[in-house]
Amino acid sequence: MLEHRKFYIDGQWVDPATSRDCKVIDPSTEEPCAVISLGSEADTNAAVAAARRALPGWSETPAEQRIALVAKVLEIYKRRVQEMADVIMMEMGAPRDWALKQQAQAGIDNIQDALDAAQKIEFSHPIGSTPGARIIKQPIGVVGMITPWNWPISQVTLKVFPAMIAGCTMVLKPSEFAPLDAILIAEMIDEAGFPAGVFNLVNGDGAGVGSQLSAHPDVDMISFTGSTRAGKLISKAAAETLKRVSLELGGKGANIVFADAPEGAVRRGARSCFNNTGQSCNAPTRMLVERSIYDEAVEIARETAENTKVGSAHEDGKHIGPLVSGIQYERVQALIEKGVEEGAKLVAGGPGRPEGFNRGYFVRPTVFADVEPGMTIEKQEIFGPVLSMIPFDTEEEAIAIANDTPYGLTNYVQSSDGARRNRLARQLQSGMVEMNYKSRGEGAPFGGIKSSGRAREGGVWGIEEYLEVKSVSDWAAE
Repeated sequence: MLEHRKFYIDGQWVDPATSRDCKVIDPSTEEPCAVISLGSEADTNAAVAAARRALPGWSETPAEQRIALVAKVLEIYKRRVQEMADVIMMEMGAPRDWALKQQAQAGIDNIQDALDAAQKIEFSHPIGSTPGARIIKQPIGVVGMITPWNWPISQVTLKVFPAMIAGCTMVLKPSEFAPLDAILIAEMIDEAGFPAGVFNLVNGDGAGVGSQLSAHPDVDMISFTGSTRAGKLISKAAAETLKRVSLELGGKGANIVFADAPEGAVRRGARSCFNNTGQSCNAPTRMLVERSIYDEAVEIARETAENTKVGSAHEDGKHIGPLVSGIQYERVQALIEKGVEEGAKLVAGGPGRPEGFNRGYFVRPTVFADVEPGMTIEKQEIFGPVLSMIPFDTEEEAIAIANDTPYGLTNYVQSSDGARRNRLARQLQSGMVEMNYKSRGEGAPFGGIKSSGRAREGGVWGIEEYLEVKSVSDWAAE
């Protein structure tokens, strides 16, 4: 079992102020795979103080030097990518192949994206026709970062490296369910040679270190990815100090499949829902299908679910792994049972573990048909491999059902009609709309609206999240 009890504060690995062990559970086996320490207020204060001391020097460091250090981390990361995949496999149950090619690779992609975006940022530039009028973009200051367990290193890298490039210093609190990837990235940052205090890592839970960062008077900004419930609590805690709050929260994406959808649209949509064992905030968990192809679509989704293999994260091959924790397992089971209770038609999967499993947080890939708008499984984010299918008759009806949710992260459209796609892209209430499973493009920001939060991470927007805009007059020529 791995032991990682120390925190990374002020450029050093240090013991916690008070010993408080927390076991990290391997969700494939339900056995401990590591032990960490949970931080106290003294640890939080020490980390914030280190970030505050480092801020003047780091913020005044030329952007080119900041960018060069981030590029050095990327080199180290590529060399240690297999280590990153191995710890993600253990801590959150991502199968070996998925952990390497998707989870760990996301860290590489995000750092490279930040480096590419950095070349497009003008930290100082003239504005308008008035001589000497200028815009200066400066780091917001000390940032508290709270990251989730479902895409752990992806969210860490989406926050840490854009903030570094912007000139901010930071304190990171990763999820206590999946902290090992953050410890590994701290080792990489240390090896790259960043000045002491620029990056600090304190493990802890939301009620402890998370709340302390949210309310801390010397923290200028909180960047949080997680549940909508927690995001509201963080916003309330941060209000007293009027700090900037950037939230990436839940989702309940609608995947609208028209009769003229490209071949394979239903199968691909179901697979996307089941990927990462359904533990993605942007998963297309509601499939709205035009009635003329609805029965066929239900059959395809059923077949896809039944052909989706479930297995240990430690096994080779293409399959989905377990949910991250016992808490998450019980929550997903309760929602599946709620779907049955409320009268949705269970066509695949259902309650309980898959056949052959009596240990580990494994769930059956599940498909409900004839789900009615307003049912619990249609409204609530399940965060498991559960697909809800709903028929529709008209484009207007599909849009109304898709938008009838408190969330607004990602919606999906499958149609060969370009004019229709454009209409829906404008009318769907979400921060992102993906059509015909095509990429949104390099440098596109990730983020939502409504109860999905309003952050924008990735690309130029991801760096600008951490910048203040200062308007200056009568700037002298340099």
